[in-house]
Amino acid sequence: MTKRSEAKYKIDRRMGQNIWGRAKSPVNRREYGPGQHGQRRKQKLSDFGTQLRAKQKLKGYYGDVTEKQFKRTYQEASSMKGDTGQNLIGLLEQRLDMVVYRAKFAPTIFSARQIVSHGHIYVNGVKCNIASRRVRPGDVISLGKKAKEMALIAEAQTLAEREVPDYVAQDGTDKVTFVRVPTLDEVP
Repeated sequence: MTKRSEAKYKIDRRMGQNIWGRAKSPVNRREYGPGQHGQRRKQKLSDFGTQLRAKQKLKGYYGDVTEKQFKRTYQEASSMKGDTGQNLIGLLEQRLDMVVYRAKFAPTIFSARQIVSHGHIYVNGVKCNIASRRVRPGDVISLGKKAKEMALIAEAQTLAEREVPDYVAQDGTDKVTFVRVPTLDEVP
């Protein structure tokens, strides 16, 4: 896993949107971009700029996925049958860190990556510490013994700001099953 190279809320301000929907985001206080030149008038984006912004927003939303991983995922999505956009979102939602986040085991996608990389997550009874691992339909994701007692996970499960989606079936508070690959309109 590569280290995030910049502050995550800087991404929010550069995009001009609250990407993760957190109340703490500085976009809620300042409409302009970060840095010395942030308050200048915004120029109209070119077509390439619009596409680049959309790609960066998607990469940021899924936990700052690296360019190499994102490109490989896109190539796989484009080689599959059907709509490439639907396939891309389906493949990104199948990542282990995203399933942990959707299951409300972590309050943010970044903490979900950390919980996975610290070895607190088991996939089908086997410890897994690779956040980008692809989860297949029918896989059971569970918390480790220490993780069940962690305050961070208890806090995340009580958060009312998001619900567990239909494609992740809960089996109690410490175990979920990835039921199916979601479509674009099912992703929160």
